[in-house]
Amino acid sequence: MDTFKIEERGRAIQRGLDFICLIADNRKNFRAFGPYFISCFLMIASTSRDLRLRRMARTKGRNLAFQWRKLNTALPRNADANIVSGHVIAGCAAEYFGLRHKILKQRVRKAAKRFPAEILGFDPANEPPPNDLPETCSCGQDNVRGRKTCQKCKKRLKMYDRYQLWTEALCVTYWAQRYGTMLGARYVDVLKWLPNMRPYRGPKNANYMEFFYIVYAVTHLVYTLNGYGLYNLSSRWLPAEFSFLKASMKTAINRQDADMVGELLDTLKSFGLNGSNSTIRRGINYLLSQQNSDGSWGNPNGEDLFERYHATWAAIDGLRDYAWHGVRLSFPRLQPLLEQLATSR
Repeated sequence: MDTFKIEERGRAIQRGLDFICLIADNRKNFRAFGPYFISCFLMIASTSRDLRLRRMARTKGRNLAFQWRKLNTALPRNADANIVSGHVIAGCAAEYFGLRHKILKQRVRKAAKRFPAEILGFDPANEPPPNDLPETCSCGQDNVRGRKTCQKCKKRLKMYDRYQLWTEALCVTYWAQRYGTMLGARYVDVLKWLPNMRPYRGPKNANYMEFFYIVYAVTHLVYTLNGYGLYNLSSRWLPAEFSFLKASMKTAINRQDADMVGELLDTLKSFGLNGSNSTIRRGINYLLSQQNSDGSWGNPNGEDLFERYHATWAAIDGLRDYAWHGVRLSFPRLQPLLEQLATSR
């Protein structure tokens, strides 16, 4: 167990969880973000080294999963990809907590398979994440790839960052595979574009939003490879990513980005770093100094509650200790491919 500021971390973690429990118990919030609340407690319950923390998260997570099941007894007709994805994430968590619904699972898995790769913004089987996919215009119009001005209102269009698309594709395909189905593409088809995402541009060579998307792409690559905190990873598998994560901590702290600091901490811990490492200590000290009076992290005056919730979840994960289950991958069959990609540019 990492003993660095263990008591201070324990108090901060409990206050952060109290905040998440409070907002998750709000019916409006739960209807909007239910699967994310449940998955938060799933990961804490399944990966925490602290037995008391595991038990608390298991109790709360099971209660939330039961509540989700009551509100979602069937898959809506013509459910879109976002709704199906929510059912996939909530379904994975519900099964962990012992709540199974065989018929609903069959329907969700069947529905997931009908979606084409376009729901991911690109076709991972045949192409890397693009840089020419327009975001939905402020007028509400969706435009085809490659278009620079809105077909409806003629305004200049903003493009999705390719690292943002890759991050979302990694997560969607990971959870779908865990649920025994495919949503848009296979996880391996998204992973294989790893060499195309390198080298990673640091803050000196990119503006902060570009750097932001790159960091979150690398952290979510780690999460989907290590089962969101279940397994340690070898730095030999991801040498460029390991170096990039370590080098990013200073910028995240300087920009006062608690969410990013939290994700950097828990991904670096998966490579075996702990409180004896100066980068880990620096990140922990920053998070302990930045917790809000209500137990949350992030801007307490911000209008986006989900952003503050996610920053709090990330900070909790960055501060807590993990019960690692050895050095391996969430999908072990991918190890030969990952070793092949480790030195690819």
